[in-house]
Amino acid sequence: MDAAFTAEQDEMRRTLREVLAKRCGPAEVKAAVRTAAGHDPELWQQLARELGLPGLAVAEEYGGVGCAPGDLALACEEAGRVLLPSPLLATAVLAVPLVTALGTAAQRSELLPPLAAGGLTAALAVPGPALATALALAGDDTGGEWAGGGRAGGVQARADADGAGWRLYGEAAQVLDGHSAALLLVAAHTGGFARGRTLLFLVREDAPGLARTRQSVLDETRPQARVELRDVPARLLGTEDADVLGALAGAGRTAAAALAAEAVGAAGQALARTVEYVREREQFGRSIGSFQAVKHRLADLYVQVQAARSAAYYAAWDPAQGALALAQALEALRVTAGEAIQLHGGIGFTWEHDAHLYFKRAAADELLFGPVHRLRAHAAQRAGLFAPPSPTRSEKVAV
Repeated sequence: MDAAFTAEQDEMRRTLREVLAKRCGPAEVKAAVRTAAGHDPELWQQLARELGLPGLAVAEEYGGVGCAPGDLALACEEAGRVLLPSPLLATAVLAVPLVTALGTAAQRSELLPPLAAGGLTAALAVPGPALATALALAGDDTGGEWAGGGRAGGVQARADADGAGWRLYGEAAQVLDGHSAALLLVAAHTGGFARGRTLLFLVREDAPGLARTRQSVLDETRPQARVELRDVPARLLGTEDADVLGALAGAGRTAAAALAAEAVGAAGQALARTVEYVREREQFGRSIGSFQAVKHRLADLYVQVQAARSAAYYAAWDPAQGALALAQALEALRVTAGEAIQLHGGIGFTWEHDAHLYFKRAAADELLFGPVHRLRAHAAQRAGLFAPPSPTRSEKVAV
């Protein structure tokens, strides 16, 4: 394995960092999240036009860049540094892999080019607080119970009488960018309880019966919406015999690697801002960063962030390790953001201080994709670490 970045990747990182440094300071981020879209559409179009950011995960034949997962992770790391509010996660990281894996040839030709160009944004609507389970990050649900499971709740789908389409009924409460996305990928249960299965459906923003309400959330840079579907017409993504749960698990692996890189970028920037502050803040006639206790705390944070960065880069090379890398990165971000508030002293405890942007991101990401202990427990379960021990020879004889 060669972990070194190529010259092209270094150039992409440099260019993206320069653009975001000019357009995504803390004041600009706070202003962007309070707009109706929840992000800066002009900046999103600039990133699409100049860097092809939404097309990183789209194949070249559909107008994308066709990059490897490492390129997407690198872009997410830079986006995480400034807590960029954008449709990057919902569109490029979650929706594009599902359209690519499940869509018919006609659907891929119709949807992927505008997704790659940034003109079309998409969101994955999963019923209830079950995004981590649906993506097989914090648990396996081979029956798709999180989609409704044939019982009340979730989202239910039924075929039209003429077989020409589908109708959806239900709601999803925590849909990333669900209030602004022009296309929704809705996970719904169909077929009744005995023969039930989970499928993905395409719903346009102007579909009759669709209601979307932006929610008040802890981390405004991750806007969420409640999506209500009342007899909404929808198109099936792919075919009825598609392996939807497998595709969701595959998207979850690559999403975990991208999210880990994003969390590492945020943790690294929170640490850098804290180091800068303790160098300037003086107490007893000297900078507080010169005190040994502060140095030790910062050194511990540096080691934790660097270890998380190594894990995130490895997961970009091997997405199967994404859940563990995400757990380590989320923990590093949580600890670093908390220490940043502490080391900023009294001003750091004010809710309006920039350090709280990173603290909110750490807390919100654990709620959406974790928590950390569940990510690790599920990874250990899949690795067989919790398998029952083999009987000893004496036990076999006793039996």
